[in-house]
Amino acid sequence: MSLLPTVDEIRESQKLIYALMQPTPQISWPLLKRRLGAEVWVKHENHTPTAAFKARSAVVYAAELFRRSPDIPGLITATRGNHGQSVALAGQRFRVPVTVVVPFGNSVEKNAAMRAQGANLVEYGRDYQEAREHAGKLAAAEGWHFVPPYHRDIVKGVATYWLELFSAQPELDTVYVPIGMGSGICATCAVRNGLRLKTKIVGVVADGAPAYALSFAAGKNLAAPVTTTIADGMACRQPDDEPLEIIAQNVERMVRVSDDEVRQAMRMYFTDTHNVVEGAGAAGLAAAYKEKSTLGGKRIGLIITGGNVDREVFANVLLNGHR
Repeated sequence: MSLLPTVDEIRESQKLIYALMQPTPQISWPLLKRRLGAEVWVKHENHTPTAAFKARSAVVYAAELFRRSPDIPGLITATRGNHGQSVALAGQRFRVPVTVVVPFGNSVEKNAAMRAQGANLVEYGRDYQEAREHAGKLAAAEGWHFVPPYHRDIVKGVATYWLELFSAQPELDTVYVPIGMGSGICATCAVRNGLRLKTKIVGVVADGAPAYALSFAAGKNLAAPVTTTIADGMACRQPDDEPLEIIAQNVERMVRVSDDEVRQAMRMYFTDTHNVVEGAGAAGLAAAYKEKSTLGGKRIGLIITGGNVDREVFANVLLNGHR
């Protein structure tokens, strides 16, 4: 089986996704076009039931899981927020309990959203990696199934938004894709390749979470410390081998963005579109703005991967603060 799902598999996944939500819009905002000097199409994955693209992922994964193993007593995962909401949503759909492990100091409002989706929240560890390791131990002890952040079936669900965007705008020159654990950018590759498009894929990582960029440059899996304080959805300390292989074969290049550049992009989105965008969701715009001098009238795609940012944090960002 190929590492990437086929377009037919992705279309089949759309049937399950669209029972829970509608396709999200892709909008060309005039102020962003003027700001970047390019034709810009923004895919609004902040307009899903969980305000993030991950709303599409775990439900597809869980459908395949319970088809194979219907007697699994519960699901567990680790997250900084959006993946956890997705697993909780899947738990509601398939009527199984869900436990989500988050690191201490996680977003208060993301934690509240996961609880509202029905998840039992456990706080553990200093970062995502420690939370993930603890979730694995709980899964083994309780007999729950651990839902990983990256899996081919998760990519199938995520790829449904890329099929929407590329079907609507098949002649994009370049898309800028934030990288957390890799499902989003691998989904980009699956649809771009499946539709045989010429679009170049640019990966975006935070300066404070550079593991995927360092691994891409070195041609091998490298871990790196996580220090970003605003782009928590990109806070990867150790890449997974499978998405790293796909990225190496399909991605044009990587762009690193600082926390200040991400904050600036969050302000740009609010000013130009009046959308609230979380740090990771604004990273693609931060990268495109960094490369503004090279865009020269091109057609580019940006993904608002999510809008889940705490009110106090966002208020400080808008006021040029440093939360």
